[in-house]
Amino acid sequence: MPSITKLFSQFFILSHIALFLVNQAFGHGMSEAEKQAIIDGGNLSYLRIGATHMLTGYDHLLFIFGIIFFLTNFKDIVKYITAFTIGHSATLILATFKGIQINYYLIDAVIALSVCYIAFTNLNGFKRFFNINPPNMLMMITGLGLIHGLGLSTRLQELPLNEGQLLMNILSFNAGIELGQIAALTFMLLLMMVIRKDLSLSSSASTGFNTFHITMNYFLVIAGVLLFTVQVQGYIVSENEMIADADTQQVSSENILDEMQWKDTIEVTVPANSGIEYKLQMVKGAKLEYEWKTSGPALFYDFHGDPKGDTTGYFKSYKEKTEKQSSGLLITPFEGIHGWYWKNSTFLPVQVELKVKGDYIRRDL
Repeated sequence: MPSITKLFSQFFILSHIALFLVNQAFGHGMSEAEKQAIIDGGNLSYLRIGATHMLTGYDHLLFIFGIIFFLTNFKDIVKYITAFTIGHSATLILATFKGIQINYYLIDAVIALSVCYIAFTNLNGFKRFFNINPPNMLMMITGLGLIHGLGLSTRLQELPLNEGQLLMNILSFNAGIELGQIAALTFMLLLMMVIRKDLSLSSSASTGFNTFHITMNYFLVIAGVLLFTVQVQGYIVSENEMIADADTQQVSSENILDEMQWKDTIEVTVPANSGIEYKLQMVKGAKLEYEWKTSGPALFYDFHGDPKGDTTGYFKSYKEKTEKQSSGLLITPFEGIHGWYWKNSTFLPVQVELKVKGDYIRRDL
């Protein structure tokens, strides 16, 4: 069957390209220009980003491919895909609306394991290795869909959401996800139809499809393990970088900071259920000493820098936490804008008093 062999080869090459792209995704982020373009584009921007994320979300696509692998009845396809859609839509909307954030590396690692799970089930692993029936597939797909939704929410919350239209931003992004899923699902079902038709012309059709399903599901297991390894590695690297930054760039002694003559004191109002940024322009190797505190509630914040002239969307996060106050010292690793993003999940505005000293240019002057 030369056509099936050719398909195997193409699938193998495409899978390696996909894993390479997933690995490159660790340099994620967004430039100020891209953030503004998204805001200016309105809900259509979130729709487009949602569709793009699904069509390039190889972990989600592999999971969907595993779901529909044995399904030939249209009613069954609709039932299982609907269960997955309900699951990921529920947590996407709820987690984003409530500002629930989980480390994206850990979430993506669990999603990678879900790919392994669906392939293990397709290979009848529960019966073969444990001599038990697998858990109810419909319930498991719904549950795994909930986990996928947390991953989608994590990506959505990296975007500059418009708090005045937060619900519409979320629904638009989710609609884009569903459109991307429909497009991917259509391609997968057509591909399976072609393969089944090709195999039906063979005198040993059942043997041929059995070989195909074993090969593809073992591929899904291997791909899931690779994705899991990459995500765990990314989590370890990010944690080590955070520790190193804290050791080399953060100075936390309140006694020293209390004696400083601050250059600027800035009042920042973080609106209710919203986020806001404050940035300083700095050259490479510049020194910034800072201290800030809120008027009461703790805020989630990301202290980070965007390199000057970068067009890839890369940014470096120096510290990411939920606190009422923070202080420290930064030696800038590159020229660009450096500062804070605060997110307020309460129903009242929160005042942040920021004190800074060093070599910088205020961008609000």
